[in-house]
Amino acid sequence: MGNRLSKIYTRTGDAGTTGLGDGKRVSKNSLRIHALGEVDETNAIIGLLLCEELPEDVRALLTNVQHDLFDLGGEVCIPGMSMITGKQVTHLEEELDRFNEPLEPLKDFILPGGTRAAAYAHHARTVCRRAERALVALALEESVNDAPRQYLNRLSDLLFVLGRVLNRAGGRGDVLWQKRKNA
Repeated sequence: MGNRLSKIYTRTGDAGTTGLGDGKRVSKNSLRIHALGEVDETNAIIGLLLCEELPEDVRALLTNVQHDLFDLGGEVCIPGMSMITGKQVTHLEEELDRFNEPLEPLKDFILPGGTRAAAYAHHARTVCRRAERALVALALEESVNDAPRQYLNRLSDLLFVLGRVLNRAGGRGDVLWQKRKNA
């Protein structure tokens, strides 16, 4: 990569535009840049989750997810590029099944809390859902591959399950919603 990132500020965005990976300049308010920012935020909140004490298999999985999200961001940043494939989507499905299998089936909705790690997983889930919605909005206006959207959909489901897993790892159970608790 050389010295490509040696100078962080370029002043090229001062007029409200930014460069895509293919060199094209677009408004910083474009749907593509919104989607890219949401993917970046998803990656950042997973980085925050990785600062917590986690089971090693969860840590390894989330570290790999961060790499996939960087690739996904690259795909969004370069129109026509394909970096996320069905292979990564299938891998998330397999991990989702593996982590969900030992959990008891849910009979009620759960609240996003319990341990701090579980709360971060739920926060990451909500940010990931927002990234998915931004990618859907972009796909209504421009050509976008299906696999990145599918990846974000599976990732948000996985983060939900990991919230449950991390509560158990921290000695807690699910935080159950109580309908009309304060009525």
